Amino acid sequence: MDFPFSVCLFPEHIPQKVTAVPRSGGLSSVPTSHEFRYTVDGGVLTHQQRKFYEENGFLVIKNLISHDKIDVYRQYFEDICRGEVTVPGLTIMKDISLLKSKANLPKDSSSVTKIQQFQDDPVLMGYCADPEVLQYVESFSGPNISVVHTMLINKPPDPGSKTSRHPLHQDMYYFPWRPVDRVVCAWTAMEHVDRSNGCLVGGVNYLYHGILDFDEKSPRVHLEMEKGDTVFFHPLLIHGSGMNRTKGFRKAISGHYFQTDSTIIDVTGTVQEKAQRETVEMFLKKGKLPKDHPLNKMSMKV
Repeated sequence: MDFPFSVCLFPEHIPQKVTAVPRSGGLSSVPTSHEFRYTVDGGVLTHQQRKFYEENGFLVIKNLISHDKIDVYRQYFEDICRGEVTVPGLTIMKDISLLKSKANLPKDSSSVTKIQQFQDDPVLMGYCADPEVLQYVESFSGPNISVVHTMLINKPPDPGSKTSRHPLHQDMYYFPWRPVDRVVCAWTAMEHVDRSNGCLVGGVNYLYHGILDFDEKSPRVHLEMEKGDTVFFHPLLIHGSGMNRTKGFRKAISGHYFQTDSTIIDVTGTVQEKAQRETVEMFLKKGKLPKDHPLNKMSMKV
């Protein structure tokens, strides 16, 4: 399957030098207006939508992905969890509460909290390459885009230990490329999500890196969404998700997009150094990151 944009897996597939391949012919730059910093001119967003994103750091598009497509991703996820499908390079995350109990893990989706890095799989990448998604992504990132940190999340019922909760954070902490404002996450609900099963929670919109003295009691927005609804959000938006207090699993699928010709920065001595070192070590253990890779060298500087 040929995708209409470059596909990058963080960090192993990020080349030392990348050449942008426009999806929209003739567009070699990303035009922005003086009014809007976080979206680009010429996209599908209305003036009102651009203004909302500028002020809030996120935007929900209702019913963007069809239920039929989501059902395909759901079934494929189940097949992966049962071992019926093998996806190259895929990381399968197990439920930490089950791992700590040392019980025999069932060979189905009930023991899996998420799968990630499915860039080499044509079925799940159908989501990231969906024209309905890409037309909106280009309104934030421009026409030359790559995708990274792909995930299908299977939030389990909370056992009472709050392990299903995802604390407030900023995604850009994990990403060493710039410009920050041309990075965006697409997150699609695979079923109805609300506060009972752990919907996304947006904190106060501080669109800069690193928040000092952030008040955990600050007002928050709980994004209740229906199956197929998609939220696009800035990587510096403070966000997380609550506990799943239901007896079912809450599923969502997502990917982060950025400009293909982005600059990889040296994060040595910054708040991002620890995150990058941990990521590189993970990929080294899996044998996926060449020792002479520029990100490896960067992370190991003293």
